[in-house]
Amino acid sequence: MDYRPWTIDPKTMAEEEIAPQPHNYNEDNIRSLDWKEHIRMRPGMYIGKLGDGSAYDDGIYVLVKEIIDNSIDEHVMGYGKRIDIKISDKKVTVRDYGRGIPLGKVIDCVSKINTGGKYDSKAFQKSVGLNGVGTKAVNALSYNFVVQSVRDGKMKVAEFEKGELINDSPITDTDERNGTTMTFVPDDTIFKNYHFIPEFLENQIWNYAYLNAKLGLYFNGTKFYSENGLLDLLLNKTDPDTLRYPIVHLKGEDIEIALTHGNSYGEEYYSFVNGQYTTQGGTHLSAFREAVVKTVREFFKKDFDAADVRTAIIGAISVRVQEPVFESQTKTKLGSINMAAEGPTVRGFILDFVKKELDDYLHKHPEVADAMQRRITQSERERKEIAGIKKLANQRAKKANLHNKKLRDCRMHLDDGKTEEKYNSTLFITEGDSASGSITKARDVQTQAVFSLRGKPLNCFGLTKKVVYENEEFNLLQHALNIEDGIDYLRYNRVVIATDADVDGMHIRLLLLTFFLQFFPDLVRQGHVYILETPLFRVRNKKETIYCYTDEERQNAIAKLGVKPEITRFKGLGEISPDEFGQFIGEDMRLSPILLTKETSIQNLLNYYMGKNTPERQLFIIDNLKVEKDIVNEVPA
Repeated sequence: MDYRPWTIDPKTMAEEEIAPQPHNYNEDNIRSLDWKEHIRMRPGMYIGKLGDGSAYDDGIYVLVKEIIDNSIDEHVMGYGKRIDIKISDKKVTVRDYGRGIPLGKVIDCVSKINTGGKYDSKAFQKSVGLNGVGTKAVNALSYNFVVQSVRDGKMKVAEFEKGELINDSPITDTDERNGTTMTFVPDDTIFKNYHFIPEFLENQIWNYAYLNAKLGLYFNGTKFYSENGLLDLLLNKTDPDTLRYPIVHLKGEDIEIALTHGNSYGEEYYSFVNGQYTTQGGTHLSAFREAVVKTVREFFKKDFDAADVRTAIIGAISVRVQEPVFESQTKTKLGSINMAAEGPTVRGFILDFVKKELDDYLHKHPEVADAMQRRITQSERERKEIAGIKKLANQRAKKANLHNKKLRDCRMHLDDGKTEEKYNSTLFITEGDSASGSITKARDVQTQAVFSLRGKPLNCFGLTKKVVYENEEFNLLQHALNIEDGIDYLRYNRVVIATDADVDGMHIRLLLLTFFLQFFPDLVRQGHVYILETPLFRVRNKKETIYCYTDEERQNAIAKLGVKPEITRFKGLGEISPDEFGQFIGEDMRLSPILLTKETSIQNLLNYYMGKNTPERQLFIIDNLKVEKDIVNEVPA
């Protein structure tokens, strides 16, 4: 790049004003895009980030949600008690048994922006999709999209390819039940290397079940059904042995809440608006958090610190808002101020409900009130115990952050405005200087940061949060992530553990996961923690190089390249050159998300893998040990 000194000459400036430079900006530069072109050119405006399916909020799951939302809206309005969902490797089919789209408007409803039945508040008073965009976005971003509507013995089918109508079938007679079926295949030129992760889909469908009691959802033949709404949600998300008191479940018109306290650090919330899971919260969640603290203070007549009341809380809230306003098309954060045009504010509505209903509940159940107070005072005591060391540790971290040799930061962070690129912000946690050196040289400095460990971190299982401040490495890591007071201001969307594919590397993975699960479980629950998959083998000849992540891939590569290719086994990340590493952390990066299923108990998990039950783990290894023979079938010349 040619850098030249820049000086200001008033005479030159005057001449430039008189004789402006020629330009090529004319009518030919102005373009008008039709609806599908705009969606395909700017998909992030409609579905958030694209991704490859390795994160729960990647685009392919938003496509599934947009279609199911329409079926849910039909159920909410009293039409249809069953939804069938079938998802294979690439193909998605959703069938509801509602009224069906009016046959004369089937094509318009899936291919004309701002067309739909939800603009009439009387027809869909408290719907999720109000702007007529969702289904059209799915259509435009799908390689193939088919819509079928059945109404009173008549059926209409239309087929699209990348938003373009390719088959407009005439209306025919049918004996099928009323309802709508939509089938689509996401376009793999937009969602590159995408794959559906069943656990993400199951969580998505369970949320629909919890929020729509007595609706039957059938996902690939398995029934998802809830009788008790948010009570069932918290029962499935928690370990009964760790709860300090039975779940408090309260319902009113347009609002439902459930809450309890556990033993973990941090806060855990599930918030919903009109059946939509608002992963980033919004005005309703802020009001709920405020209302709980205010009610608890007034009930116990003590000015508890808000952090002490909220520590270890597990809560869920669902509200129904007329014509809700979300902060983006993906509807992950509520922005509505009022419950309805002439109704109360969201904050006032929730504060009034929680103040009355929770206060009444605590008066009627003194044993719950006593258990809640014990949990709050425990949090207060623990906070005060670490106050001194926390202040000292934060002072050290502040100084270290000015010259933090462990962190090679990037330019873009998750809390940087509304740019889509923030979702690519990644922190790689590596072991040793050699591994971090390769990643640092190969990384994208715009979105990828590196935090280097000096060796194996401390096994913090069973320790209190005091160790996070006493241990310099843990303290620097929590400050690099900005998660000391929760994950609301997390600096990186993806926290990627990048260790060697050997025993020591696996051990470091476990130690880091223990740290996050023990002290920052929300980071894992919200889908921010991943394992970096790097190739185990490089198989090459003079013409081609193939990187293999499994032994099966290695065998296939050997068969493809022919006789006696050169085979390299990568034992450590430091053995991979920066040029090669760039391929593994670029567009085709393979990440394995750390998932917590509804059957997972964090305490039991850590007890087994990180506790003092060494003989039990030894027996497990002996019983499950597999010996593999390295057999390579040579390809004849």
